[in-house]
Amino acid sequence: MSNLYTCPMHPEIIQDTPGNCPICGMALEKKNISLEETENPELKDFSKRFWVGLIFCIPILILTMGGFVPILNSYIEKINPTVSSWAQLLLATPVVFWSGLPLLQRGVKSLQTRKLNMFTLILLGVSVAYFYSVFLLLFPNFFPAEFKSANGGVELYFEAAAVITILVLMGQVLELRGRDSTSSALKSLLNLAPKMAHRLNENGEEEKVPVDKIIAGDLIRIKPGEKIPVDGIIKEGNSSLDESMITGEPIPVEKTNNDKVIAGTLNKSGSFIMTATHVGSDTMLAQIVKQVAESQRSKAPIQKVVDTVASYFVPTVISIAIITFIIWSLVGPTPAMTYGLVAAISVLIISCPCALGLATPMSIMVGMGKGAQNGLLIKDAESIEQFEKVNTLVVDKTGTLTKGKPTVTEIVSLSNIEAKDIIFYAASLEKASEHPLASAFIEYAKNNNIDLENPVDFKAEIGKGITGVINNKKISLGSEKLFPDLNTDLKEADTLKSKGQTVMYLGIDNEIKGIVSVSDPIKESTQTAINALQKEGIEIVMVTGDNSKTAKAVANTLGITQVRSEVLPQNKHAIIKELKDKGKIVAMAGDGINDAAALAEAHIGIAMGTGTDIAIQSANITLVKGDLLGIVKARKLSQNVMQNIRQNLILAFAYNSACIPIAAGVLYPFIGLTLNPMIGALAMSLSSVSVVGNALRLKSVSI
Repeated sequence: MSNLYTCPMHPEIIQDTPGNCPICGMALEKKNISLEETENPELKDFSKRFWVGLIFCIPILILTMGGFVPILNSYIEKINPTVSSWAQLLLATPVVFWSGLPLLQRGVKSLQTRKLNMFTLILLGVSVAYFYSVFLLLFPNFFPAEFKSANGGVELYFEAAAVITILVLMGQVLELRGRDSTSSALKSLLNLAPKMAHRLNENGEEEKVPVDKIIAGDLIRIKPGEKIPVDGIIKEGNSSLDESMITGEPIPVEKTNNDKVIAGTLNKSGSFIMTATHVGSDTMLAQIVKQVAESQRSKAPIQKVVDTVASYFVPTVISIAIITFIIWSLVGPTPAMTYGLVAAISVLIISCPCALGLATPMSIMVGMGKGAQNGLLIKDAESIEQFEKVNTLVVDKTGTLTKGKPTVTEIVSLSNIEAKDIIFYAASLEKASEHPLASAFIEYAKNNNIDLENPVDFKAEIGKGITGVINNKKISLGSEKLFPDLNTDLKEADTLKSKGQTVMYLGIDNEIKGIVSVSDPIKESTQTAINALQKEGIEIVMVTGDNSKTAKAVANTLGITQVRSEVLPQNKHAIIKELKDKGKIVAMAGDGINDAAALAEAHIGIAMGTGTDIAIQSANITLVKGDLLGIVKARKLSQNVMQNIRQNLILAFAYNSACIPIAAGVLYPFIGLTLNPMIGALAMSLSSVSVVGNALRLKSVSI
């Protein structure tokens, strides 16, 4: 993966070297998640600057506020005021210009690029407090009486400049730690894949090799308790696998010959040999991490509103600070200008819009990671915002509601022939067939330990069935069209058809001896998912190419009232458009090539992870496990993420709405309260941390 860097708040900013975002000033992060990233360099640097600055800050606070502490009061009184002032200058300078250097640099850059942001306000607030104090120390008689207190002295604000810097750094450190933890879900996914594998060489001998040496086609032995190193197919053996880390489902899945296995999943019991099919960055695990990392950086539509507000916010705050200083200077108590200066600095510091900028991207990042851990791959932030508004779900039948794998359902003997003999003849005949239903017969025979014969004189009649000779008997298997001269009007067949099953007749020497029905079973989780979605008020519409009798049978079983059957693939997308034209917010779930156009047309396309690549590429959301319960989870996730974003925005707006007037001094005429800039800096930092903390709550929500 290439090393590209992007901004969590402005994902459109991408560059190939580290640096700061030209819009908000935040340090750019690596776009791709990697286990090699053991430590965030910015977090390490800011932590060092914070602790060094704190060491210098403590004596400044003792010099300026120690008089209020009884145990220190007697010592502070003995210090010459001039000595104390110069000591504050010497202590504050490294805090402001070394510890706070990254903050000041970003503030200067914001002025140069005319992209005003939180660092603009920090630069102005800290600079005014520091340089005002320096000028006052060097030229004490320069200032007019409006800056002097009743005893003729003037206040220095070195401690304000230093403490504001340290508190802002503290907020940045806490925020960086929170942002780091948002990628922990993806890093935990990457950690699932083992580093070594047992490869079989050309002689069948086992050798332990690094996973990155495995290539497609290699044979790998998987032992009990080991994790699967790469994606592949079981060639020999069987076992049960814990796939919860990929699908979110805790129940182990039974695997046998020709079943797919996924890198990172855990082999619980048996031992087997697998053929590697996808390795390195091509494994499902790697693709999941890549896709989720990209989707975490995407922007939700709601973020555009926030960006618009933020673009006007900083100039407005600067204007409020200037007006605050003027009003205090004109009508404030003595020393009026000092009060005005302090109030203006408080407005600048407390108004930093960092919390506002973080409100949406933090929730999106955590939500995407949560989805990945539960088998939900969401293409972008817009999809997660849109999904909570969906009121209509269109579902394909085969492979979505059903397993997409036909199985023999019922066997009916119409003479003294036994069921196993019916299957023996039917499956033996199907051995020579290429029909999609052939595998259902052969697998049923295999599961029931029925040995098969190879047919002779095999013939296939398209649309009717197949014939051949087995054990010197003429065997026929097919629909009623294959037996035009025989009575196929049987009540047993009608009963099976009413259940939505495909009926096939078995003939021996031109006489019907049995009926075999084949059906595509409904997935175990489908009914639960349909019930949950209908309870949410979502309208379910089943669209399928199957005949109306089969479609209605499945729909009746599941309680789906709207059915569109015998729909050609090219017409599915027209049905989606029709629903959209009626004002519906439509999600479409499907798994095949014939669903791709409909998935792309829907507001939200949902692909089964067990489906085709083109369906997955056309979808907004991919369900790794491939069942409808994933849709229920995705909707819950969407609701939780959007609720979290709204909470964050309320926190950010409420904080600024309440704190800016207080910082400006509106409470002073009533209760004599003014806000110290240091308290403003602490409040600003805590507002950002509260937004990050609220977003991180999404990690623990149940979906």
